[in-house]
Amino acid sequence: MRIGLLTDGGYPYATGESRLWCDRLVRGLAQHEFDIYALSRSALQEGDGWIQLPSSVLRVRTASLWSAEGDGRAYGRRERRRFVRHFRDLLTAVCDPDPDPDPGAGEGEGEGGTGDRETAFAEGLYGLAELARDHGGLPTALRSEAAVRVLESVCHAPRARRSVRGATVPDHLVFADHLERALRPLSLDWYDDDGIGAVDLCHATTGGSAALPGLLGKRFFGAPLLVTEYGSQLRAHYLAAGPGGEAPLRAPVRALLGAFQGRLAAEVYRGATVITSGNTHARRWQERCGADRAKLRTVYPGMETERFSALGEGLERGRGSQGGEGSGGGGGGDPRTLVWVGRIEPAKDLISLLHAFADIRKEEPEARLRIIGAAAQGAEATAYLAHCRALAAQLFPDEAADAHAAGDNPVLFEQVGGPGAPELVDAYAAGAVVVLSSIVEGFPVSLVEAMFCGRATVSTDVGAVVEVIGGTGLVVPPRNPRALADACLALLRDPERRARLGAAARARALELFTVEQNLAAFRSIYLELISHDPVRRPAETVDAHGEPLPFANPAEAYVPGHWTTGQARTLPRPEPVPSVPLTLPPLPLSLPAAPRASRPTEAVGVGAGPALGESDV
Repeated sequence: MRIGLLTDGGYPYATGESRLWCDRLVRGLAQHEFDIYALSRSALQEGDGWIQLPSSVLRVRTASLWSAEGDGRAYGRRERRRFVRHFRDLLTAVCDPDPDPDPGAGEGEGEGGTGDRETAFAEGLYGLAELARDHGGLPTALRSEAAVRVLESVCHAPRARRSVRGATVPDHLVFADHLERALRPLSLDWYDDDGIGAVDLCHATTGGSAALPGLLGKRFFGAPLLVTEYGSQLRAHYLAAGPGGEAPLRAPVRALLGAFQGRLAAEVYRGATVITSGNTHARRWQERCGADRAKLRTVYPGMETERFSALGEGLERGRGSQGGEGSGGGGGGDPRTLVWVGRIEPAKDLISLLHAFADIRKEEPEARLRIIGAAAQGAEATAYLAHCRALAAQLFPDEAADAHAAGDNPVLFEQVGGPGAPELVDAYAAGAVVVLSSIVEGFPVSLVEAMFCGRATVSTDVGAVVEVIGGTGLVVPPRNPRALADACLALLRDPERRARLGAAARARALELFTVEQNLAAFRSIYLELISHDPVRRPAETVDAHGEPLPFANPAEAYVPGHWTTGQARTLPRPEPVPSVPLTLPPLPLSLPAAPRASRPTEAVGVGAGPALGESDV
């Protein structure tokens, strides 16, 4: 089949999110053909180029969301009225508050119900898309004075939510700029028979703007839409636009953008045929935003296991030969060392980890902590790393065995690729227990890597940690150094328990989080979508002369009902045929004896006859 893969800020670019799993998906499902429709997020990303694409990728079409673009087209009076009508419908749904749930009313009932808001948003969104397809000019119109006037009138309407009533003209201009970029996929030239119309299935690798081409592909051409989210796009928007985000905005602009992204997420979930999430944490966000539970599937990310295989298998062999975990034998690492691996940033809460390690050192003076991460990126990460180093120096002054020995600090800050950890697997091999101290986490990649290595883990209960661990590690509340210290001490003092948990963690990771299971899940979903909702193209049923092609449509296409989904309608019962009396000759009182068999027959029953082997079943 031919699949349209919709990406935003990732594949096929060399930098960005989701590029790794998209590349594994395309290469792993090489029996299918892929068209890539990619949105870029920065000039730097475009400058870094693409990764090498496999032969299963037929073509790549790209568009930028970071530059201010316009096609220079101006609407006439009729098109301008049409734009204002659809734009007002969309903004009214964005600015009107969601009604309080009324137990006595059904869904969407009553004036101003949630169903009315969703309907108005969908009508405005698809109305703008059809206007852009017919006449173009949507980017210019969204930044025009008419658009700002509509926005101002809707924000000051009596029914508008309170958080947007204080928006000023500069706020309207900022929101209009963000809105135009978010809706830019509506204006692209991808929606024809040679573009989105040529694919059998659209697979959006994230929600938000990347899913808009899939919504239009379903509306214009009937192609089913699969939406995959390994993290909540709406949650990521909230974090980025908030006061602590990369680009903090004023409160009215944040309210407008948040409401728009919420309406867009609900429409994407409503229009999707199947929605997959990477974990239960992301699935809860999807349900909260209106996703139908019947459409939801959980497909865990697939991770490469080869680079961790030597350590994990060596650990298993060492346990088998020694009957337990020895002192570093079989790849068990230093039994006195705790290891933290990840990206150093405030959300990882290394401050609590250092305070917990101070409590550990009081009871286990020989314990050591190795913090191994990638190079700090950005001013905030650099400042946080410096703060952590200063706190470690304050809590753990350099210690020396005697007056003639050099001082040594029990906390080491290292980088992956440095002398202490040339490869990522070396970081996990450095200690016996891997610690995760985060206060915010989506899918804990470092935790899964530790599980592949057969390491016992201590983690905080955030994000999808409990779902990933599944009872093969210790979990403590976040921001609780005392609980973190107690859990680490329990594992440092019990090598047999470490061995049991590490073996169970490796078995769980190999069962759930490999590339093979990820590819098998998407292969099954692709076939399911195509079998339940195939694309019907009239052009494929006739030849070059317009004559119908034989067997162009399967026989089931002419039978009423949805046979592939098991929902076939009951056919009308045929008229009864009048019975005709039939006279038979009388039977003889005795039957002739059957001829004797030339050889004895085998008895059939329990205990008789040869036993069946596996090849006979």
